[in-house]
Amino acid sequence: MTLDFWMFCTHNPPNGRMGDCVLLLEVTKVVTYSRVSRLSQGENGLGMAAQEKLLADYIAFHGATVVDRFKEVKSGLKERPALKKAIAKAKATGSVLLCAKLDRVGRRASEVLTLLDRSDVKVIFADSPHASSLQLGIMAVVAQEEARAISARTKAALAAAVARGGKLGGPGGAAPLVAHIAQYGNVAAVAGAEKKADEFASEMRAFIEPYVLQGLTSKAIAKRLNSDGIETRRKNGKWHETTVRRLRERLAI
Repeated sequence: MTLDFWMFCTHNPPNGRMGDCVLLLEVTKVVTYSRVSRLSQGENGLGMAAQEKLLADYIAFHGATVVDRFKEVKSGLKERPALKKAIAKAKATGSVLLCAKLDRVGRRASEVLTLLDRSDVKVIFADSPHASSLQLGIMAVVAQEEARAISARTKAALAAAVARGGKLGGPGGAAPLVAHIAQYGNVAAVAGAEKKADEFASEMRAFIEPYVLQGLTSKAIAKRLNSDGIETRRKNGKWHETTVRRLRERLAI
């Protein structure tokens, strides 16, 4: 692993003597990893753009060389093929695995702790680069408990609503929508679909544009997206040449 250690000493301490020396890690090569659970995720700093900003700031500060970048759109509770590839690439190239945030690695503390316990790959989280293994372990356990508590509260609230006689989903089911279409047509529905298509295309730009700049064809990009585990708008769908071409036309790239 290409890692260099150097000593940074604080100057001008209150007692007039050289301050304590802190052992810092100088990172020279990194393989980056970022993840969102869904393409629309953008709040609380979990969006792809926010994560890329964290990674970019860390890389710029340390002057590190990026060996490869891995991104994926997967729930933290599902298999994450891009993470496996990132780990393998970091190990093979002697690079540091630079992850944007600890909770982007997974929702289960055991997954984070297993990764941290590996001796063949050094892992750093851009939002807490100086945290010790103990601190990261505690953060992982806390993140897992927060996810469990949120899930439990949501289920309890839905169950209570049903017990009170409430119906999940829109009021009146599909009847109001059917009546609206019957009276006004589906112009609004088409406009809504176009808006969602534009939003999806905008969110996918970060995944597609780098391949376009590399000169890859739409067919080759589709293959890469499937390999990277990037999900289409349809659940469990696959990327095809036509799909990528239409997306590129919408993005004008």
